[in-house]
Amino acid sequence: MARRTPGTLLAAPLAALAALIGFAAAPAQAAVWSSSDQWGSYTTPDGYTLYNDIWGSGAGTQTIWANSSANWGVSADHPNTGGIKAYPNAKKVIGKAISSLASLTSTYNVTVPSSGAYNTSYDIWDDDYANEIMLWVNYNGAVGPLGSSVGTVTLGSDTWTVYVGSNGANNVYSFLRTSDSTAGSVNILSVLKWLKDTKGYIGNETIGDVQFGYEITSSPGGLNFTTNGFSVSSG
Repeated sequence: MARRTPGTLLAAPLAALAALIGFAAAPAQAAVWSSSDQWGSYTTPDGYTLYNDIWGSGAGTQTIWANSSANWGVSADHPNTGGIKAYPNAKKVIGKAISSLASLTSTYNVTVPSSGAYNTSYDIWDDDYANEIMLWVNYNGAVGPLGSSVGTVTLGSDTWTVYVGSNGANNVYSFLRTSDSTAGSVNILSVLKWLKDTKGYIGNETIGDVQFGYEITSSPGGLNFTTNGFSVSSG
């Protein structure tokens, strides 16, 4: 489960983790923005917000950098231990009910390491954070979704294995792409309609955040995750 970053998390005490948040290497050419702060954030001119979002226990160091919403990345050095350490991500707020959406799509292009334990994923929330929908487009190492498998489904151009569960605070619906992808497009609305209309798992939720990033469990020695392209479009 990727940790969201609403205001309640931003108020979390920083002192206890200050010693854990160091400075990793920035890109070779200075980026427009970078941060090694636990909750470091930046809003781009086109309305996306980037978060460093280091939230798991036992985290190491991590620096996020950005030139734009479509060109950003992370240098992370998290120890080879279990448990998610961070979910650096870019977020766009939608603010429409599922039935009011004529379309909701996203494109992505990433460069990810061949080692470490992580997933590259969308994290989609309704506006009251009761339902979390994760779309894993690639994953590596000892990572797995919450809940139990309910089978596979083809939606748009992607085939997913679907898991349904709860973390005690919200429902979690995880869609794991059956083959890894580092570039493509996702029809998010088709996923939402399948959950709402085909399965009845959710109601006519108002979609709040569409986040995309890297849920990192371990990246010992320092690994780089780069977003070469990313956009969210709705109608």
